[in-house]
Amino acid sequence: MQDVVGIDPDSVARWLGTLGVEVAGQLSFDRIGLGQSNLTYLVRDEAGRRWVLRRPPLGHLLASAHDVVREARIMSALEHTDVPAPRIFGVAQDPEISEVPLVLMEFIDGQVVDTMEIAESLTPQRRREIAVSLPKTLAKIHAVDLDRVGLSDLASHKPYAQRQLKRWAGQWEQSKTRDLPALDDLTRRLAAAVPEQTELSLVHGDFHLRNVIASRDTGEVVGALDWELSTLGDPLADMGSVLAYWSESGEDTGGDFPASALDGFPDRAEMAQIYLDETGRDPAALRFWHVLGLWKVAVIAEGVMRRATDNPGNKAAAGTPTVERIDALVHKAREIAAGAGI
Repeated sequence: MQDVVGIDPDSVARWLGTLGVEVAGQLSFDRIGLGQSNLTYLVRDEAGRRWVLRRPPLGHLLASAHDVVREARIMSALEHTDVPAPRIFGVAQDPEISEVPLVLMEFIDGQVVDTMEIAESLTPQRRREIAVSLPKTLAKIHAVDLDRVGLSDLASHKPYAQRQLKRWAGQWEQSKTRDLPALDDLTRRLAAAVPEQTELSLVHGDFHLRNVIASRDTGEVVGALDWELSTLGDPLADMGSVLAYWSESGEDTGGDFPASALDGFPDRAEMAQIYLDETGRDPAALRFWHVLGLWKVAVIAEGVMRRATDNPGNKAAAGTPTVERIDALVHKAREIAAGAGI
């Protein structure tokens, strides 16, 4: 059997047998995805069946290393809802199978738009179909009945905006490479403009074009992936993040993946309206979350840049954020904040 970094193929094969999963012949394992944290493998048997296996990162494990187990709990809870998430077949927490937790889940065949090459290969009509499905999928996530699916204890019920501002302002102080008065001013303005939180919902936490699988036939989202940052909070936070990543033609905020600026993808105003029409939520509050989303992306990008500067080995294959892009994100956030009266 092949030698695979991070897992023992023989142990995994025995584990699949205990799950009642039908397997023919030997299994093969291939690393997939662009993720920098949890490792993801495509598992195949000799009959062509496919599954997806997840494990925490290699090396020293922090307490959050068990996020794959938490992620599996969330996805299992969503199995009988309208949310398109892969089905979970099993979670291994037995050291005889693996020194770290493993999660086996359904393989969903479809289109993952995670590179500019793939985005450019799509027709404008297909780009539009995929994009329109994003806010509609978020509306399904935010409609989940937390009590019914057993997720009401997933995370804190305290106001989400304050939690986010505290967390990411702290991250900025730890990771910044320079003083940036424009960002500090924006932090103060956001803290002073927090809208009242009127509901608590499941929040995906990392929902964007690269983290979904679309139908090859219709473009509709058939799989929402990467639930490791999912929490409970204000549902508008997810849509604000979508808008923050959704660069338009002529903007320089998209980094290495400005796919949404391609012909066929709707603009931000239409994306926001689709979500608001689906949910009836407050457009003014969504503008706040759009600004906070841009601010948060800038903070995250600064952290990635800092780690790559401190240790060149941390440079991601997808490219390292630049000072120019981070400054552009802050400028765009301040521009939208001014227009929203923040």
